[in-house]
Amino acid sequence: MSSSSEGNLWHGLSESAQQALVTRDYSAGSLAQQLGSVGVDIGKLVLANREDAELCAAWIPGVEIFARAIYPQRHRGSFGEFVRRDEGVLSKIGMWPQQWAAARMFAQTAKGFHVHPPSIPDGTEPADWFRRLFVDEPANTSLRRYESEQWDVMFFVQGVAEMILHDVRVAMPTRTMRFFIDGDNHRSGNNAGVVIPAGVAHAIRVEGSEDLIMVYGTSTSFRPDFEGRIASEVETATLPPSWDGFLTQ
Repeated sequence: MSSSSEGNLWHGLSESAQQALVTRDYSAGSLAQQLGSVGVDIGKLVLANREDAELCAAWIPGVEIFARAIYPQRHRGSFGEFVRRDEGVLSKIGMWPQQWAAARMFAQTAKGFHVHPPSIPDGTEPADWFRRLFVDEPANTSLRRYESEQWDVMFFVQGVAEMILHDVRVAMPTRTMRFFIDGDNHRSGNNAGVVIPAGVAHAIRVEGSEDLIMVYGTSTSFRPDFEGRIASEVETATLPPSWDGFLTQ
């Protein structure tokens, strides 16, 4: 083998191709690194040690992730609970939805980013309020203003979802969480519920070729003025240019 081939695997390609060439980085990185970049199966977050310093630094304050058990019913289908009011995560954080809803997303579509406005007490600076809520008194969930700001708890009953969360609250560290959730018809360790605080932007993409069906509860009843959108043009199917031209004649 010639020395040129030993020094350059790609010497058989043209110079322009070599300059344009990019190879994929197959190094996995830590769970925290994957969470903020390529994404992880949500089951890994359910099982992860939340006391791990690196994961704590990557986790968005107020976000909760909890496992769901899906039970097969032979010859009929399956059964899976969402949440119980007096048990589990929602009981622990003192939030019970005022409204429940369902949504279907067609295969190969996306939703968001959506964000709901945080409620800041009068006379308090947002940075000071968030510091009190999530740094100084994180266990004191009675401080949270569920009745005046929209928190979401989401479940998926069909399909596979990719969810991306991005913290845009004042003075909070910029953190991103990206993970994949299986619907009930894909029984696995990735069946989970997700709690999303107000002020955390969230987007969902449908993975695969089947529709995604979700059920979600909100801490307040629906208010159009709570529905902030950022970079959500993916939701709008544009008309063909010829149609636009015809309609504007």
